[in-house]
Amino acid sequence: MRDFPSCFGESGVQVADSSSSSTTKAAQNLVTCVYQCKLRGRSCLITVTWTKNLMGQGVGVAIDDSTSQCLCKVDIKPWLFSKRKGYKNLEVASDKVTVYWDLSNAKFGSGPEPLEGFYLAITFNREMILLLGDMTKEAHKKIEIAPVQTNAIFIARREHIFGKKFYGAKAQFCDKGQMHDVSIECDTIDLKDPCLVIRVDSKIVMQVKRLKWKFRGNYTILVDGLPVEVFWDVHNWLFGNSMGNAVFMFQTCLSTEKPSKSQSIFDPSVLTWSCLQKFRDWQLQGLGFSLTLYAWKNE
Repeated sequence: MRDFPSCFGESGVQVADSSSSSTTKAAQNLVTCVYQCKLRGRSCLITVTWTKNLMGQGVGVAIDDSTSQCLCKVDIKPWLFSKRKGYKNLEVASDKVTVYWDLSNAKFGSGPEPLEGFYLAITFNREMILLLGDMTKEAHKKIEIAPVQTNAIFIARREHIFGKKFYGAKAQFCDKGQMHDVSIECDTIDLKDPCLVIRVDSKIVMQVKRLKWKFRGNYTILVDGLPVEVFWDVHNWLFGNSMGNAVFMFQTCLSTEKPSKSQSIFDPSVLTWSCLQKFRDWQLQGLGFSLTLYAWKNE
């Protein structure tokens, strides 16, 4: 299905059309995390994509500048995971970027992203700009640099989730914020009048009835005292083919105003450029966080 229009502008994170109905579900098991950092004083985006398919787990790293031009990219293919540790040197103009990884003791759940026992580190001219995982001591020992706080900020996450009626994901709605359980409940098969229920930490934060008339929309909820705009598009579930997916996006807001019932917009045309322009402006300023979930139905 077609994704939402980009909320992030040319220098932000693109909500890519990665959900073609012709693609097998096995190839859709991926998680993408985007971090904003500064290289030589200029804003850049680091995209880390974890994948899982029949060949095993893989990971890709890409660094883009503020104009979305790719500066460098490396893909650690699943068949290379027989050697689950190593490093790769890259060049950006006259600068040196090195990607280090150690997944030899990584523990995975049902998804493609490791849960523990790993590190993924990126250095720029021997300076640590991103460090992921719980093996931080091992990473610093391998790279032979003193532990320092990186300047990378977690700004976006895209994830493919699967289910029949219930869909779940974990999310931080701000950098280094509290981890929350997000669950989506939607039964479009057995009910003549399906509804959509979204919960955060088991608490209902949003409910949409008469979903066939409100298959696209947005609504503002509060999480950790912060306004979070929720967009949904379940058109494919209701009117598309069975292999289609729904899309849900959670975007942190800057406004401190509490949401009201009048903020619920159910018209199918709500996902307009004017509606999303404010999110684009915020992202250009390096503000806010977005979580995009592609929900696929298990047969």
